[in-house]
Amino acid sequence: MAVSGPLRGLTVVDLTRVLAGPYCTMMLAELGARILKVEPPDGDDARRFGPFLGKTSVYFASLNRGKESIALDLKKEEEKEIFLALLDQADVLVENYRAGTMERLGLGWETLHERFPRLIYAATSGFGHSGPYAHRPAYDMVAQAMGGIMSLTGQPGGPPTRVGSSIGDIAAGLFTTIGIEAALLHREQTGEGMKVDVAMLDSQVAILENAIGRYVATQEVPGPLGAHHPSIAPFGAFRAADDHLIVACANEATFGRLCEALERPELATDARFKDNIARVKNVEALKEEIESVLDGRTKDEWLRLLENADVPCSPINNVEDVLNDPQVLARNMVIEIANPDAGSFRAAGNPIKLSAYPESPTRAAAPELDADRARIVRKDGD
Repeated sequence: MAVSGPLRGLTVVDLTRVLAGPYCTMMLAELGARILKVEPPDGDDARRFGPFLGKTSVYFASLNRGKESIALDLKKEEEKEIFLALLDQADVLVENYRAGTMERLGLGWETLHERFPRLIYAATSGFGHSGPYAHRPAYDMVAQAMGGIMSLTGQPGGPPTRVGSSIGDIAAGLFTTIGIEAALLHREQTGEGMKVDVAMLDSQVAILENAIGRYVATQEVPGPLGAHHPSIAPFGAFRAADDHLIVACANEATFGRLCEALERPELATDARFKDNIARVKNVEALKEEIESVLDGRTKDEWLRLLENADVPCSPINNVEDVLNDPQVLARNMVIEIANPDAGSFRAAGNPIKLSAYPESPTRAAAPELDADRARIVRKDGD
């Protein structure tokens, strides 16, 4: 059951494993591409990551839904020939090995580009294919730590804190997807394939957002601020009578509406809070003022009042809340994946909504290891 999308007819040879590369090829599949997942004889490591439904890793199945699997030992010449035959039919090769690995197999960019000049070669790795760290291994935690994002995460004075999802892998996977799509456009214009080289470390630097600007402007090293924004106030988590909620005011008009909703209009003209610069400078005093009012009602009561006042606000949802949120469900962001072992299960959908392609609420199962060999090795793939 292929997904309908603008990349339909595109064939991707997927030589990736675990998360960064499979996330990239999952997104290509979500846009309609056919993904031929080439695994080592013992399979992608993620097949052995929990949790499990029956014998199926939900981790693996979520990332590899709708792909096709063939197992090849690329150290064996006869298996390498099968791989090269796949590339002869392919538009894109995606791999996420450490720099130099493909060259040692005789399958590096220079070699493959000479043989397959239209092939787009996309490489996702910890540190990229150049620079003094290129030879190093990396995982998500390494990228988060070295890329600075961990230094901005958590509570002030707290221990090092990992971002709750594997943003080191996922950001690199997304940047690789963007690079591939740019390379496809380049090929359409020139007839030539190109190499896309994306590093997890680079990707973390790219998403540091205003932290770099703050350091450049002030020469002060940014640190963690918990649930509050470094440059906008009020913009963070605030305690009501029973729970926290988010309040986000990014301009004077919104702050004025917040003050009216709190029945504290004088806060808008208080010298400490007269504009955003003053509010950021006096953020703790502002938080105390706001929470002294919020303490009088429950979170849900305040959410209704603030929504009616057109003040951006929200609850702080856990994963169960997210999977049952009516807006999330209305946008088809919870889909069902077939699972031969234990029935279907829910997973995150595709956030890219395309007007020309209707979305299905279901996806095909992830493949069993080597399950599609016979179909893949046939030249027409039928």
